[in-house]
Amino acid sequence: MSTGAFSIDQLMELAGLSVSQAVFKLHPPSKGGRVLVACGPGNNGGDGLVAARHLWHYGYKPTIYYPKQSKNELYQRLKKQLEDLTIPFENDFGKAIGETDHIVDAIFGFSFSGEVREPFPSVIEALEKTRIPVLAVDAPSSWNIETGPPESGPGRQYSPDALISLTAPKPLVKMYRGRHFVGGRFLSQVMAEKYNLDIPPYEGLDQVVEVPVEGRKL
Repeated sequence: MSTGAFSIDQLMELAGLSVSQAVFKLHPPSKGGRVLVACGPGNNGGDGLVAARHLWHYGYKPTIYYPKQSKNELYQRLKKQLEDLTIPFENDFGKAIGETDHIVDAIFGFSFSGEVREPFPSVIEALEKTRIPVLAVDAPSSWNIETGPPESGPGRQYSPDALISLTAPKPLVKMYRGRHFVGGRFLSQVMAEKYNLDIPPYEGLDQVVEVPVEGRKL
């Protein structure tokens, strides 16, 4: 992304905006306005914080689960923006998941590898079991970006209802069977050609588009 002169702030804002629009398409406020946004400590969590701000402005009532908060100045600003909107932060995921209509999984994304560390194993197990619809951001948390769900441990049977791939789908999409969106309407034709990517057919003002996996470049 640095070759396109985009800053991390810009990319996170565009990603979070895309996530918020995917939520709106999947679960408009008329279906229930309570949205639980589960955020991890890295960029995926930052996308979730941005999405929550946009969702509040759309009329939703977001709640944030953010147990491992980054001390990075960017993340602190994102958190302050939510606090200024009086968006609640909840430390008890079990309690929060029982009081929501939709869930955004923004815990682990593109850069995740290795084992799921505390406090997230029980969170991912709860996401596996819940009947509340879940939208995963860039990757279902615990999935390997190349090979998909882990062979054992938390996330082995986790398959969220929907997935939004940011900028472009990742190889794990080949193992995914739910509704699939691509978001991030900023990719130039030059960059798309350089990395052999399809730019999906966005409509109107939309920052997301629902696409099938089959027959598309990754």
